[in-house]
Amino acid sequence: MNLDDHARFTNIDLQDMHAHIDGLPSQLDAAWDLGNSLPLPTWEGIEKVLVAGMGGSAIGADLVAAYISMQCPVPVAVHRNYSLPAWADGENTLVIVSSHSGNTEETISSFKAAQERNCRLLALTTGGKLAELIQDSGGVLWQFEHHGQPRAAVGFSAGLLLAAFSRLGLIPNPEIEIRDAVDAMRHQQENLRPEVPASGNLAKRLAGQIYGRWVAIFGADILEPVARRWKCQISEIGKAWGQFEGLPEVDHNTLAGLMFPEAALTQTMALFMRAPSYHPRNMLRTDLTKSTFMVEGLNTDFIDAQGDTLLAQQWTVIHLGDYTAYYLAMAYEVDPTAIPTIDMLKGQMSSSA
Repeated sequence: MNLDDHARFTNIDLQDMHAHIDGLPSQLDAAWDLGNSLPLPTWEGIEKVLVAGMGGSAIGADLVAAYISMQCPVPVAVHRNYSLPAWADGENTLVIVSSHSGNTEETISSFKAAQERNCRLLALTTGGKLAELIQDSGGVLWQFEHHGQPRAAVGFSAGLLLAAFSRLGLIPNPEIEIRDAVDAMRHQQENLRPEVPASGNLAKRLAGQIYGRWVAIFGADILEPVARRWKCQISEIGKAWGQFEGLPEVDHNTLAGLMFPEAALTQTMALFMRAPSYHPRNMLRTDLTKSTFMVEGLNTDFIDAQGDTLLAQQWTVIHLGDYTAYYLAMAYEVDPTAIPTIDMLKGQMSSSA
């Protein structure tokens, strides 16, 4: 499909995923403001934080955890499973349960375990069963309004978490960086929208490079969870297979696997993310690793973050990835919103409960 023929997009994008992607800067901005207006106890003595969630409701926690890793004095873990790890126990543990629908069975399981173990509880959701359970438990409900897929609500899942961590005194107030990230995304998206031709539209060009290939995304430091986000968006929006990995770990194993199977490797596109905030050794590793991939015959390219602050660098790459996945869906001519295989599995799991 010709990606510059954007008039055809509406015939494929039946539920207007494009509008959700376009609105991400405003969503992050609104989520921060909402998180600073909702009720929150003055919880003291928090020694550890666990964020329980799945899919689009968990990725916001990954992004926040990477951002606050050098600021937050307590450990923060993201839990994608049923129940809770043994260490999540007692009032010194804050468990934040994040479920867009409020009906995610793994997250409901984590909520019940946290309640049994007398953890402090905060729920981020649009409603559903979780909203009912948290109110009955005496925990704190942060409810937001969003009509769309969880993957399109990453601004809420991250923005609300940043507000919670800030208000609990676990990190310095990030408002200036959040506003800067919002401005940086808005500035960048002027060249990413559908009406901008591929010759000047990086997202369209990247979608063209990914089309028909296995894609592998590599990130370090602040961008490691962004690599995961790209993989998830390529799969959910573009209906395409891919993988994500983090540096420097890649150089201790994956780098040795560039020989076989030859046919698959020649059809691989390896994207290496870079940010000015990278540790200098990780920046060097990124450059050298990409060169090694290229010498071994793989298709490679860099993805460079924009902005002066950590959040600007993180969120400009997130936003670029969303647009790229969207144009990939247009190239494959598939609905970027519908996820029939995931819905089918959820139905099968529900009927087997």
